[in-house]
Amino acid sequence: MQMSHIDDIPSTPGKFKMEKSPYFHRLRWHTSLAKLTFWPIVFLGVLFIVFFRSPSSSPLHSDPSRRSLRTYNWGGSAWEKRVRSSARVRSRNGISVLVTGAAGFVGTHVSAALKRRGDGVIGLDNFNDYYDPSLKRSRQALLERTGVFIVEGDINDSALLRKLFEVVPFTHVMHLAAQAGVRYAMENPSSYVHSNIAGLVNLLEVCKSANPQPAIVWASSSSVYGLNTKVPFSEKDRTDQPASLYAATKKAGEEIAHTYNHIYGLSLTGLRFFTVYGPWGRPDMAYFFFTKDILNGKSIPIFEAANHGTVARDFTYIDDIVKGCLAALDTAEKSTGSGGKKKRPAQLRVFNLGNTSPMPVSDLVSILERLLKVKANRNIMRLPRNGDVQFTHANISYAQRELGYKPTTDLQTGLKKFVRWYLSYYSNGKKAAE
Repeated sequence: MQMSHIDDIPSTPGKFKMEKSPYFHRLRWHTSLAKLTFWPIVFLGVLFIVFFRSPSSSPLHSDPSRRSLRTYNWGGSAWEKRVRSSARVRSRNGISVLVTGAAGFVGTHVSAALKRRGDGVIGLDNFNDYYDPSLKRSRQALLERTGVFIVEGDINDSALLRKLFEVVPFTHVMHLAAQAGVRYAMENPSSYVHSNIAGLVNLLEVCKSANPQPAIVWASSSSVYGLNTKVPFSEKDRTDQPASLYAATKKAGEEIAHTYNHIYGLSLTGLRFFTVYGPWGRPDMAYFFFTKDILNGKSIPIFEAANHGTVARDFTYIDDIVKGCLAALDTAEKSTGSGGKKKRPAQLRVFNLGNTSPMPVSDLVSILERLLKVKANRNIMRLPRNGDVQFTHANISYAQRELGYKPTTDLQTGLKKFVRWYLSYYSNGKKAAE
């Protein structure tokens, strides 16, 4: 944001010379004071509007049913009882985990997997309408059947986070809440700052003061590799050339994690996910809306790079990602701080979680055609400069060594499972958003 240099503007035209008048001195002092007061207020006001206004204030969110998603009720004895019940550890060596973004794609699968093995799980989600909230509600219902309670609230709500840690002494936090999507950042950049930066800082502020401090595993992204041309991407590669605001906020998150680890002794593990797909996925992902558009007879965009270059992604099936997430939690060392003060060095890690087998997007479409038994109407387009990169490819040797991470699901098998879920979900009274 640029503002005019108000200091370059004279306070008087300069034609009249009244410097010797005491009244003029007082007048000029009050005028300057008024300007010095006025412009900072205007500047702060603009910042507030751009970065901190609630999305519900925009015309896009004027629907009362959507606005109601931003009103959260929590607290009280009945609420605390539900929280404690869901967070109860039922296995001998189980952990108690706060999962943020629990109604999201990865969050739902991770929460269910933790619960199945006897860990205590509490979910937190604000159920925003970045994509169809009804899908998130369906995931919530799925988790409730497994005994996972999702608290409705925002990671920027410090009071709510402190209350959750007061009710449950979480041993771990699985931080998956974030504003996702590369292209949407061009439409609503402030949402990325609000969730991916301010939300992360707010969560870490609460965690640093918790007693005991939890170990934290959080979702970074393969997008941090940005414009790198060296493949496969290694955790040791440079990540200072983001191609999108989303990538920049995730890179900022990694630097923020380093800071809180260094100052407060928080144990932090970042996971760089590579194009996660599968049942209960996100409708904004290509494999998901390609499936919808192929079935609806609509054309689908197939991007190609300069000189007809292939666009490829390291598609990683959700079950493999979940295994990596649980392994990161299980190998996370305890935080070393107490009362907001670091006592000794704490663990700090970053891992790639990918499939190591990049596939051209055109091949993904061919697989979907065979599974759906419908020919796709392909629209070949030049890769736009909106944050998308030509390829992603994960080097997972570090995760293999430290986490025992080993993806086992190829794209054909994974898409078959996704298509089976998609056809079942949207044929049972559900309709894909047009």
